[in-house]
Amino acid sequence: MTAWPDTRILTLFGIELPILEAPMAGPSGSALAIAVGNAGGLPSLPCALLTEEQIRSEVALIRQGTRAPLNLNFFCHQPPEPDEHRALQWKLALRPYYHELGADFDAPTPVSNRAPFEESSCTLVEELKPEVVSFHFGLPPKAFMDRVKATGAKVIASATTVDEAIWLEERGCDAIIAMGYEAGGHRGMFLSDRLETQVGIFALIPQIVDAVSVPVIAAGAIADGRGVAAAFMLGASAVQVGTAYMFCPEAKLTAPHRVALGKAKDSETAITNMFTGRPARGIMNRVMSELGPMSDLAPRFPLAGGALMPLRAKSEPTGSGDFMNLWAGQALGIKHELSAEALTRQLAISALEKLSGR
Repeated sequence: MTAWPDTRILTLFGIELPILEAPMAGPSGSALAIAVGNAGGLPSLPCALLTEEQIRSEVALIRQGTRAPLNLNFFCHQPPEPDEHRALQWKLALRPYYHELGADFDAPTPVSNRAPFEESSCTLVEELKPEVVSFHFGLPPKAFMDRVKATGAKVIASATTVDEAIWLEERGCDAIIAMGYEAGGHRGMFLSDRLETQVGIFALIPQIVDAVSVPVIAAGAIADGRGVAAAFMLGASAVQVGTAYMFCPEAKLTAPHRVALGKAKDSETAITNMFTGRPARGIMNRVMSELGPMSDLAPRFPLAGGALMPLRAKSEPTGSGDFMNLWAGQALGIKHELSAEALTRQLAISALEKLSGR
């Protein structure tokens, strides 16, 4: 397939199709990555919730299963200082649910954690040598960036505003992910915390394209060939697909998440900070409806999830998704029954037909 109006991402990453698998912590594992890679897209592995040994193991499986380049994704947050008062107020807000479910309110609160990119992460990149390294919530310090670039890896990162895109290009990103307000999972915002000013994907793409010289990758509410073609028409060089891949059998979803994804309508997602402490889009559930979806009590990222863990442990085995994150983007109503490899190919074929006027 050579009819793409912009082939810069194909050349930059050495891939056949300008379709990137979004690095979704949980759903994205080696099986999904291999399928996307074998179709010609760029597979991704989210690393923030994995140990070093788990990352090594998953990378080995992906390398055995596909010859495609690989993207390793990392978070760039600063771990927060403990705030015992805020943690207690948050847990007190959840106390009625503890009583209802029979969870031990007086037991120590579990720790909810996400690993930031640091020395050990950088050393691991130097060891594994992925072709692409992507970052969320900004970029690591320059010393780490220099070491990552020295491995030969291309660096990409998420921008939710034009200012963030310019900031990322000035610091050496080879391409920018334009993340629209519609996207599922954590917002990539890092220069501002003003959620009410976030921009939709089809307003964001052309503005970022006009502001930077590097290729732009569109992310958010792109779930079929129409969305891919629209992104290219607005100047994107590739797309990053997340929620659509969660319908694929290769995605690792909990039973409640898969059920919710199958039933939810377009209007049933919301931005919430209740599960981690940072804004993220997911399917509305009970705790979001009754206490949020945004709560001033939620501890800073990534600590908010700790107090919810005992509630999830009690409710999830019953099939309930009331106390767990159900990440999904606004295009979740575009459902399918395809393997990840078939979906990747279909997205490309359909988009090329749209772009050629057929």
